[in-house]
Amino acid sequence: MALSRKRQRELKRLKRSAEELWDEQREAIEHASAVLRDARRQASNYAREEVGPRVRDAYEVNLRPAFESGFRATRRAASAARGRISDDVFPAITGALGSALAMLEAAKDPRIRDVVRKVSRAGERAGVVTPAKSAGPGRYILIGLGVVAFAGIAYAAWQTLRADDDLWIEDLDELGAADAADDES
Repeated sequence: MALSRKRQRELKRLKRSAEELWDEQREAIEHASAVLRDARRQASNYAREEVGPRVRDAYEVNLRPAFESGFRATRRAASAARGRISDDVFPAITGALGSALAMLEAAKDPRIRDVVRKVSRAGERAGVVTPAKSAGPGRYILIGLGVVAFAGIAYAAWQTLRADDDLWIEDLDELGAADAADDES
């Protein structure tokens, strides 16, 4: 089924206007990318010439001493933790692993297997019932420690994020009272 001449002309006009629109959009995008390149260049120059020196000066004056003292404290804590781990934790872990491996090796011995089998049969014949496992105190202690840790973290977050406006007002009131006392004398 062929299109009429009128429809063909309309389609050609539509195609032509779509191509023109596409060309205009491409030019607009190229212009916008050129503007963005210039803006990025200007922003990097501004940051390098204005912001960078100010940040370096503020760091040298205010933050560097605090950073260095915090770094030294962190290094001391890491050294102490490393000592505790190498002196206390690793020996305990290796001892437990050694005991577990020794138990596994002993369990492979056929004589020990025979003894375990005989004791199990004797217990079944005697009517010995193994008690059902109940929750021991360790479970509740761990739950309690978890709740305390969560409460501590929540309190620290609350202290960090709360508004300190009241603290500033109190400081100003104290300064005003001190000025008033100086004026009276």
